[in-house]
Amino acid sequence: MKLTFLGATHEVTGSCFFLEACDKKILIDYGMEQGPDTYENVPLPVKPADIDMVLLTHAHMDHSGKLPLLYKEGFQGQIFSTAATADLCEIMLRDSAHIQMFEAEWKNRKGKRAGREQVEPLYDMEDAIGVLSCFVRCEYEKEVRIAEGLRIRFIDAGHLLGSSSIEVWVREKDIMKKLVFSGDIGNINQPLIRDPHYPKDADYVIMESTYGDRSHERPVDYAAALAEVIQRTFDRGGNVVVPSFAVGRTQEMLYFIRQIKQDQMVKNHDGFEVWVDSPLANEATGIFREHMWSDFDDEAMELLRQGVNPIGFAGLKTSITSEDSKAINEDVKPKVILSASGMCDAGRIKHHLKHNLWRPESTVLFVGYQAVGTLGRALLDGATSVKLFGEEIEVKAEICRLPGISGHADNQGLIRWISAFEKKPDKVFVVHGEDTVCEIFTNRLRDELGLDAYAPFSGTEYDLAAGRLITEPAPVRIRKEASASSPREKVTKTFARLLAAGQRLIGVIRQNEGGANKDLDKFTREIHALCDKWER
Repeated sequence: MKLTFLGATHEVTGSCFFLEACDKKILIDYGMEQGPDTYENVPLPVKPADIDMVLLTHAHMDHSGKLPLLYKEGFQGQIFSTAATADLCEIMLRDSAHIQMFEAEWKNRKGKRAGREQVEPLYDMEDAIGVLSCFVRCEYEKEVRIAEGLRIRFIDAGHLLGSSSIEVWVREKDIMKKLVFSGDIGNINQPLIRDPHYPKDADYVIMESTYGDRSHERPVDYAAALAEVIQRTFDRGGNVVVPSFAVGRTQEMLYFIRQIKQDQMVKNHDGFEVWVDSPLANEATGIFREHMWSDFDDEAMELLRQGVNPIGFAGLKTSITSEDSKAINEDVKPKVILSASGMCDAGRIKHHLKHNLWRPESTVLFVGYQAVGTLGRALLDGATSVKLFGEEIEVKAEICRLPGISGHADNQGLIRWISAFEKKPDKVFVVHGEDTVCEIFTNRLRDELGLDAYAPFSGTEYDLAAGRLITEPAPVRIRKEASASSPREKVTKTFARLLAAGQRLIGVIRQNEGGANKDLDKFTREIHALCDKWER
């Protein structure tokens, strides 16, 4: 009865845990690492062919994205998930395979000219289709016996359609232990998605800490704020271009636009069109519709009982082919365009930016997080021009942002979730957070709630029956080359010198006044990257 921590340890992505119990080898999630990679992860301790089953919390790539690779390397077991998670994985894993194959082909075209060896995709479409045949669909709140001595139950985590926390009961001889894997714990009061349900008891809790060090922005009247943006843009004769994540955020936007149209919150533009220009988003919206009656929250269910589609309305258009996409910008009528990717770093959104960024009458509206180094972040940071498809585009459109309706619980939501346990768990393992956030949240659990909390690193092994650590490896930090002029190199352990370094940075900023826009944009992004790392 042993649990090994493989991924999402002192990091936000790459969720993966390995449970050995009742003569079974079980993975809980098998996700991709995305964004900053701080520590090396240990490999799977067994061959993929030896893994009996996978328990999947939800469909996001940082939890499910390496499942086709598992299949490619020999896995033939079962993958237990909710029905909605299985449906979303069907489109998301296929899309991921397409991206893997496209990127490998692109690298090989360049590499061939440079005499480099051919690159193999991480996995291909055949692997994605193959692993989908392994899924076993489970209902929320229903116990499932998956092997002798092993039972599981999925509880709605309120994070994404089909997302779950997973309860696992393990019995070996006369020893019974219960584990709860939190998955990603959802925020409350999200549109469409139910609030998270709280488990009541466990011996061991494996808990995420993504927002363990911060609170979300105060919620706004989202429909009213969105209507205001649409109104002033349409009055100018422009388009509202919304970079939107295909799964989750797009459907939330449709929910609010339906309300805006129903309540006639945009005046003098009756029947305005809303285009969803993303094949993945259109497929995901179809899956949301299929699961309306089983997975939506009470407000959305009340609309359904009234005969109202919560994410459908007159004027909603879908773009399927590239020709459909091009035609959107040939039509001069003001419209709302929802397109992926959400951070503007790939996909059809770049074409819509090319056609609208130079237009002062149009608006680019951001409704989600924009990571440092992405085109979306550059636009939010005030870029005056960007390069798209080899062409320099001047930024004259209005650039604005609505605070996103985060799918993650903030620090208060996380505390509320763990506080719902009626009896203190024997141990809480804190995972799925940035390095410092894991430590901060672990200390909060100890100091404020008196819990035995611990933030493991990759490779940590724990004996669940005996309640003790077996292996506690030292973390292996991934070394990155640092620029010789990087401000971070000037930081020392003494606070006085830190202040001096900050004052010097201000001086350098002032010296660069009047510099080239390209250089100033780069300098700005570097400073934001520095602040993002150290902000508390």
